[in-house]
Amino acid sequence: MFVDRVEIELRAGRGGHGCVSFRREKYVPRGGPDGGDGGDGASIILEARQGVNSLAQFANRKFWRAPNGGPGQGSGCNGRGARDLTLYVPPGTAVIDAEHGFVIKDLVNVGDTVTVVRGGKKGRGNIHFKSAQNQAPRERTLGGDGEARMVVLELKSIADVGLLGMPNAGKSTLLSVISAARPEIANYPFTTKHPNIGIVRPTIDSSFAMADIPGLIEGAADGIGLGHEFLRHVERAGLLVHLVEPLPSDGSDPVHNYQTIRDELSGYSEELSRRDEIVVISKCELPGAEQVRDAVAAATGRAVRQISAATGQGLTELVREIAAKLAEIRQAADSTTTPEGVAGGGDPPAKKPRRLPPHLTGLTANLSDDHPPRDFDEANP
Repeated sequence: MFVDRVEIELRAGRGGHGCVSFRREKYVPRGGPDGGDGGDGASIILEARQGVNSLAQFANRKFWRAPNGGPGQGSGCNGRGARDLTLYVPPGTAVIDAEHGFVIKDLVNVGDTVTVVRGGKKGRGNIHFKSAQNQAPRERTLGGDGEARMVVLELKSIADVGLLGMPNAGKSTLLSVISAARPEIANYPFTTKHPNIGIVRPTIDSSFAMADIPGLIEGAADGIGLGHEFLRHVERAGLLVHLVEPLPSDGSDPVHNYQTIRDELSGYSEELSRRDEIVVISKCELPGAEQVRDAVAAATGRAVRQISAATGQGLTELVREIAAKLAEIRQAADSTTTPEGVAGGGDPPAKKPRRLPPHLTGLTANLSDDHPPRDFDEANP
């Protein structure tokens, strides 16, 4: 079962209580206090891990609690500290505070971690309260409560390229032909129920990830159907490939269908609507595909490609164009994140001054063979 959004409650462990105890041994008349401290409560950590591809483990378990710390004991023995509870999520999971709606952390890369709730602090035993005035203390502190928080885990697919289009536009078929992914394919709309990701290899030493986003409908940006569930997975894609079916089964206009998807992208996110896009007419083996290509090109003012997953026409050229576009996007991203003066233009960054040894700094910095040290009487006759 593919689950990409869940709301769960996380509660950290409570710290162990301090102990009130006194040393009681034969021949030791004044043993004194020996109550130990409690142990710290466990925290709950979320970690992005390779191989985890769904939030299904959280679908049927909405409450997660970390273990408590152990209580302190006599003879100065401290309680056992609880081991932190680590929960594994897929890379690309956003951890959102359910009450206030802010993003706690976006676990994009494998190995990213975040401590969502921290365990309670340990309590102190009466051994810490002894003094000359209070030689038999009966005070102690209790362990602190662990933090509790409701969080929303939202999975956004990590892919370089996102396939967009109306239902039954041929997105899953295209993905299955140019990659090793095997999404469900059938001759009816909404065959794809969740995003599928395939790895496309244009050359031996290069590759990119392509996500097949389930078909969108009008009103998806407002939550009609499963709009938000689908649009969320295209947010991380750096390049969009928009497939337009030349002869829709419902008899709709292909140009209107293209504009409908564009309107839904703008309604969901302005930043998403400004992403680089490649417009492609799918199923070009059908009659009238060229006329549809010319109409879409005239309406958009950009070049439009034609492909056929059934015959293989235009697939090699499309993959090459996608690879070239991604190379441009990555190069532009690297140039913006590179420090000024390194990628070109501006002054080079100032070098950190070299640390001098002690004999070349301070009062001995000017000493040399020509200026040897003098005795006090010689320096001040």
